[in-house]
Amino acid sequence: MEDSKQEKVPVLPWMRNPIDVSLFEECPLRLLPCLDPRLEEALQKMGVNSLFPVQAAVWQETIGPGGFERDLCINSPTGSGKTMAYALPIVQKLSTRTIKCLRALVVLPTRDLALQVKEVFAAIAPSVGLSVGLAVGQSSIADEIAELIKRPKLELGICYDPEDLWMKPQGSVDILVATPGRLMDHINTTEGFTLEHLSYLVVDETDRLLREAYQSWLPTVLQLTCSSEDILFPHARLFTPSALGSLKTIRRSGIERGFKGKPCPRLMKMILSATLTQDPSKLAQLELHHPLLLTTGPRRYKLPEKLESYITICTSKLKPLYLVGLLQELKGEKCIVFTKSVESTHRLSTLLNLFGGLQFNIKEYSGLQRQSVRSKTLRAFREGEIQVLVSSDAMTRGMDVEGVTTVINYDMPAYTKTYIHRAGRTARAGQTGSCFTLLLRGEVKRFKKLLQKADKNPCPVYSLPSDSIESLRPLYSSALEKLKESVESETLKRHIVFQLPSRNSKMSMDVVYAKVVSPSRLDLLSCSKG
Repeated sequence: MEDSKQEKVPVLPWMRNPIDVSLFEECPLRLLPCLDPRLEEALQKMGVNSLFPVQAAVWQETIGPGGFERDLCINSPTGSGKTMAYALPIVQKLSTRTIKCLRALVVLPTRDLALQVKEVFAAIAPSVGLSVGLAVGQSSIADEIAELIKRPKLELGICYDPEDLWMKPQGSVDILVATPGRLMDHINTTEGFTLEHLSYLVVDETDRLLREAYQSWLPTVLQLTCSSEDILFPHARLFTPSALGSLKTIRRSGIERGFKGKPCPRLMKMILSATLTQDPSKLAQLELHHPLLLTTGPRRYKLPEKLESYITICTSKLKPLYLVGLLQELKGEKCIVFTKSVESTHRLSTLLNLFGGLQFNIKEYSGLQRQSVRSKTLRAFREGEIQVLVSSDAMTRGMDVEGVTTVINYDMPAYTKTYIHRAGRTARAGQTGSCFTLLLRGEVKRFKKLLQKADKNPCPVYSLPSDSIESLRPLYSSALEKLKESVESETLKRHIVFQLPSRNSKMSMDVVYAKVVSPSRLDLLSCSKG
């Protein structure tokens, strides 16, 4: 098990004496030292009148005398306000800069999370004259380049200085929010895209970004930002990762970044997660400078303060009925149902929509969908047009949807980390919320052991009336029949796309149907078995 392995990892010395964020109190904006009045006004327009404890703690370590002397590692529960915790001080710090260039980079593991973080920056950065860019692959790379890079415009009939004719494209944003893959695309191919002026690097959802290589984005970024090729060869293009492999980094004047006498300030880093890794080998990749840990309480894993957790014991064959019964008791409250895979998400969402007479709208949200479809679904969920969202773990990290009162684990999470990130979609920002987990009897003991790592409180059993489950059986039988037809139709379409004969073939559609569908046997209850 992942969790048990991590417990055996030695704790780094700097992680043994963290700053306890829980000792801080909410701080009204009027009492926040050094806050730019323009930012205060922008925050108030957002409905923010005070900072949460983690935000106040980070502000203390970043703004004013001694600010950003050390890199910050923030381990705080989901929904505690980590995004604004780093967005606000970075925007404050950059507000005095007059030259337009890329100074801050925020890297996140998914497009949806990057879009959400970009909205937070976009709400405050323009108030102090800063611009925010997005590089996530949602649009074509040409459209992104047009937003991120400013190209010199030369008009006919005007006599230019010879130096103007050699002007190269330059960055047009101060802050960039990006996913690793698209970031590497711009590093490797976009003329004028440079990290040479980067002052701040934020790695959000750090444990996930360190667990997956993502085209070696991290060593590439660190090498480009500490390299002095831009000083020795100011007109040279940025090196690609292949070139970086053979050209070793040259330290500026042989002096490590961050110390007096150095021509440029060091790259300041902030890493964040609700389940921050303690693995020294992983943290070493970040090349942290005298890191300072900010965490909430003595426990490594911590659930939202006002979250209530329950388990509902059910049988495998009737598991969908227990879910429907639970959803009916919620009476249309905004709810997210988590499954263990994108395939399970699709099957379960399809089955629920085949039930008749349910008084709430249900939609699927998973990595199988196009970005445009996910964005549309998420917008409808936020606006209340959809009451129940069936999701894979694509939505477990960082996603913030206001008004989610309940999370349901249809499939038991495999790790404590997964439970924390799922449950953290509710009870955010000091609000109340509930998390239900559907379990088979054989899973109860393992689940309680998993939960003990995050919460000492017992997890009570929430029982559904047996008669309400029995009353759903006829609807369930009908839904299963419709599900069979739906899956057969989807299977046929999917295989026809990949196996459709060429124009010259005389194979009939009936033969294609027989080859593709007839031999297969559908497991009607596969949605409950994952």
